[in-house]
Amino acid sequence: VGNHEFDEGSAELKRLIYGGNHRKGPFIEDPYTGARYPYVAANVKDKATGRTLLPPYVIKTVDGVQIAFIGAVVKNVPSIVPASGIEGIAFSDEASSINRVIPELRGKGVHAIVAAIHQGGAQPPYPGRTDPLRPLESAAGDMKTVTDIVSRLDGEVDVVLTAHTHRFTNALLKNGAGKEVLVTQAYSAGTAFADIDLEIDPISRDIVGKSASIITTWAQVPDGKPGVLPDPAAADVLARAEHVVGPTINKVINSSERNVTRSPNRAGESDLGNLVADAMRLNRGTDCAFINPGGLRADLAAGEVTWGHLFSVLPFGNLVVTMQLTGEQIYRLLKQQWLDPESPRMLQTSGLTYSWMGNGPHNAWTVIEVKKDGVAIDRTRSYSVATVDFLATGGDGFSVFREGTGRGDGPVDIDVVVSYLKRLPRPFPLPETGRVKRITNGT
Repeated sequence: VGNHEFDEGSAELKRLIYGGNHRKGPFIEDPYTGARYPYVAANVKDKATGRTLLPPYVIKTVDGVQIAFIGAVVKNVPSIVPASGIEGIAFSDEASSINRVIPELRGKGVHAIVAAIHQGGAQPPYPGRTDPLRPLESAAGDMKTVTDIVSRLDGEVDVVLTAHTHRFTNALLKNGAGKEVLVTQAYSAGTAFADIDLEIDPISRDIVGKSASIITTWAQVPDGKPGVLPDPAAADVLARAEHVVGPTINKVINSSERNVTRSPNRAGESDLGNLVADAMRLNRGTDCAFINPGGLRADLAAGEVTWGHLFSVLPFGNLVVTMQLTGEQIYRLLKQQWLDPESPRMLQTSGLTYSWMGNGPHNAWTVIEVKKDGVAIDRTRSYSVATVDFLATGGDGFSVFREGTGRGDGPVDIDVVVSYLKRLPRPFPLPETGRVKRITNGT
């Protein structure tokens, strides 16, 4: 499982895996019979029973040899999904949880072990088979997390399939026993796959050789260039699904003469972020609104804007909630954008303007002044705030939201944006920018 499997809670996760119709539909299989493949997670437990929510591993037999696949999800799920989605669930360290099931597998005579971990890093991409001479010192800093996990894995683990960061990885790392482990990640969204070759000794039943290539899945194109033709069965499922949801996703809501993108300017604001934040603030009638950039998953291209386009932007079904924050809390909230100075999370905002300075070490990343309607906000006064429930529960590290008072739940985010765009002229204008100003070298 990955972190997004928990967005709507464990009951919905189990429905997706084991079957049953969603209450809202529509359906192309009635009743839905569930996934045709197993889900595994060794580090996710039901707090009430102390048992893993899903099987920790699955064993497959290949040419008479058993291979175990152990699952783990990124341990910080509680900070990146809505709190309602993980109620009653505990997440533990990835490496420790995988290591705990190794003795059980040894007892079953299984020594070929693959870990599938929804956590990962990044590495400069290269073609061909695994190159042992590609030092990770030259890789992106993101590799640190997965390197730490692999370094603590039991010596029986030979291969680690990673995810989450959506980046290229094809490397050899050392596990806790000093043995080389093949670590891969094939980007995301089916744009590539990891072609992994394993050599297994039939006597010891252990993996004695491993390498991989990350293969891009080029689509077949009309001029005859090499590519991958659609699988007929998969294409049929897609066509039936598109037919069922077509009347909803193809409904035109408005249009735009220009692209509305998530690309931030040098101060950290984007046209799309401003648009969604405006919709939230005006729908809920609050002083200001905040949306996290990670909640915006696609851009809007120029032309007609359909419901389906907006769903691509806001696919998580977050609720737009309201609360009261003091001016001082708003200052501290904006400061939390730089909890990770190497990868700041710039909130998109509406109803406020502010300036910040980003020179020097972490403690110099300072919010200079926050204004509403051109006047500095009062640090002692309370202001009404609209945001999504993911942030309201402290998601993405914005813990100040949890201090908010008088919380009120509201509609789903996509409904708010649809309603807002319907009220705007066609084509709708881009929202005003300049809400955020970055001060550099005193200017």
